[in-house]
Amino acid sequence: MDNSKIVDVSILLSEMKTANLEMGKVIGTIQQIAQQTNLLSLNSAIEAARAGEAGRGFGVVAEEIKKLATRSFASTKESSKIIENIQTKADEVIAVRTADVAYDTIDKIDRNLFERNCDAQAWASFSQVRNSLCSSDPNRLEQANSLLKTLVDIYEVYFDLYVMDTEGTVVATGVRRELIGKNMAHRDWFKEVKAVNRISVSDLYLSSTENRYTVAYSCPIQNDSGQVVGYFSSRFNWDYIYDILDSARIGKSGDIAIIDKAGYVIACPSRKGILSDNLSRLKAAQAAMSGETYGYTFEKTAHGNKIYGYAHTRGYNAYKGKGWSAIVSTTL
Repeated sequence: MDNSKIVDVSILLSEMKTANLEMGKVIGTIQQIAQQTNLLSLNSAIEAARAGEAGRGFGVVAEEIKKLATRSFASTKESSKIIENIQTKADEVIAVRTADVAYDTIDKIDRNLFERNCDAQAWASFSQVRNSLCSSDPNRLEQANSLLKTLVDIYEVYFDLYVMDTEGTVVATGVRRELIGKNMAHRDWFKEVKAVNRISVSDLYLSSTENRYTVAYSCPIQNDSGQVVGYFSSRFNWDYIYDILDSARIGKSGDIAIIDKAGYVIACPSRKGILSDNLSRLKAAQAAMSGETYGYTFEKTAHGNKIYGYAHTRGYNAYKGKGWSAIVSTTL
């Protein structure tokens, strides 16, 4: 698609509001003229009365001027109401569109993470992965390492893939072979998957291994009897979420952020303030964090009046989501 031909609806609506403001200024000028005309007609009527019979004709003209001024006042008052209504409707249209962008963004993220959820469960059942923990084949670990490396290369969205035994010791990896033999039992993501014994998804965190932001998808590995023999875990490259975020149609005066269930920013176009900035002070964020699926608010900030559209994760199919929300803002 030719991006030069894409029309930003928010810009068009803002231009319409600016045009309405200009119309309001014109009406204000007309009102001033009507006031002056009304004053002129009053003065003319006074002078006509003083002139007596000689000023009768002039008095008729003064009365017509007064009628004109009265009609002008009535028309400009009605026009002002129409323009004010247009301004209000324009704000509401912008607000709905802002909320739509938030809804669309969090939905795309959910769909992406649902695929990551499916990847972990599928790969945990691959024979090379299971054999690395169950088989006595001397080549089993190299076969597992080779498979994991191939998956990382093909899918591109992962930093690494791990296979661990039930005690948390890494037995195979796709990239960082130096992790083999290292124990992960103290990591929160391992504790969680071992506790629930089903697919488990971490919140965003800064990986000490990769020194980058990631989300861990961990899943039990079972033998033919259904017994858990270890755990599979992937490291999603969070940078790929920005492919979604950066394509969001937020306009020149807009901004967007993804927040976790506590209100902390986990993604934003500037890539700054991740896991340190908190938006829970915003009414929109509070509504989203409370579980409201979709909506918008009008809020006053230090930078002027803003519209905040919000959408809360609904998950996608088997992926229930992590309680995250999208917050989109635009300046009025």
